[in-house]
Amino acid sequence: MHRSDKIKLFIGSLGLEVDNAQLYEQALTHSSYAHEKGHRRSHNERIEFLGDAVLELIVSVYLYETYPKLPEGNLTKLRADLVCEASLARLAYSLNLGQYLRLGRGEIVGGGSSRPSLLADAVEAIIGAVYLDQGLEKCRDYVLELYQPILEELQEGVLRRDYKTLLQEFSQARFAITPVYRIVHESGPDHSKIFEAEVYISSDAVGSGQGRSKKEAEQAAAKEAWSKLTP
Repeated sequence: MHRSDKIKLFIGSLGLEVDNAQLYEQALTHSSYAHEKGHRRSHNERIEFLGDAVLELIVSVYLYETYPKLPEGNLTKLRADLVCEASLARLAYSLNLGQYLRLGRGEIVGGGSSRPSLLADAVEAIIGAVYLDQGLEKCRDYVLELYQPILEELQEGVLRRDYKTLLQEFSQARFAITPVYRIVHESGPDHSKIFEAEVYISSDAVGSGQGRSKKEAEQAAAKEAWSKLTP
């Protein structure tokens, strides 16, 4: 598919009446591509800077209005969880953002289209582009709709971080493989067992963890694997 067609396809997926398509093309352009082509300023870092601030404002207002009884410390923790790299990467995977990015050859070879840090930056750049193109109100609506699956997981002031989902999305994007979990050890009496799980990508064990249930052990293994694979 031609590059311009990919941009049109992505813009169409936004559900917005876009006024300035060039903003979105810039938001999808990594600095490695711009430097490779000799256009050192035509990349997404400045728009990402703006998007980061806009995102923090939108999330802050949402939390302030939605959780009127939570103290400042809890609101700060929730905001940090919502705008962290893992949450942004999860949004990027849901948008299939990696397939639309313009990357330099080195980033392509290095798997940049599935790297969480790069994808997180691209999400912030897209938010910055929406803000510049559509204004704050429409940008707020877009961000909250994009975040809806994550916002639904906010329960009593705590965001449940599903590392199994994060690892699966990363593994499928990077390797086209779904991780496999195995319970490798059980210990303790029946009423208080401790389970140990390992997670494999292909034939390689990439993480292990313990828990009081098999699901808890698998989550711990996924968290370790996510930390190792996405430095």
